[in-house]
Amino acid sequence: MPTPASKRLPIKDLKDLKAVKREIEIRAKLKQERVAARLAAAAKTKAEKELFSRAIGPVKALSIKHLPGHKASLPRPQPAPIPVQQQRDELAVMREAISDEFDVESLLDTDEALSFRRPGMGPDVVRKLRRGNWSIQRQLDLHGFRREDAREALAAFIREANKAGLRCVRVVHGKGLGSPGKTPVLKGKVQGWLIQKQEVLAFVQARPAEGGAGALVVLLAQS
Repeated sequence: MPTPASKRLPIKDLKDLKAVKREIEIRAKLKQERVAARLAAAAKTKAEKELFSRAIGPVKALSIKHLPGHKASLPRPQPAPIPVQQQRDELAVMREAISDEFDVESLLDTDEALSFRRPGMGPDVVRKLRRGNWSIQRQLDLHGFRREDAREALAAFIREANKAGLRCVRVVHGKGLGSPGKTPVLKGKVQGWLIQKQEVLAFVQARPAEGGAGALVVLLAQS
């Protein structure tokens, strides 16, 4: 009984046998090449995925099932908070530090011209201020200021001058000639405010060339 192979390729002699053997080898080689090509393609795909993963690093999937239109919602950077309460506290401290109710009369020397020196400061300090031993380094002009604005401006001026290491400044409060009744509104207030500032060691009425009765020359403590 003939075999299935002999039905497909009848073998009559040795030549036919060699042809069959060659065909079998060719088919086996083609099959091996196809298998090798598939393995090479799979290995290349895997290598490309690993290279991409190493390049971007670890990732975390976003949950978008509850987002409208399936769009990721990224958090926006929040602006820095404004320290409103801190600003209010500083302003309150500034206002409390210089009161309108302060009794200034008992602390002023009214010899030939008005002056003030903090306890512990010798009378020579006042004389030196009057003679101009310290040069005036900065000035604040309060002409046209209302009382509340003048108080805050003076407090800020003294504080900043002291921080800057200034020793002698001038505060111009005016003679009050433009005020109702020609009464100097700010003059007495400025004197009282200055006495309440610990940075102020002494002050005297300015010399005529420096403002006279409308200004004060102020000596500040060293910061």
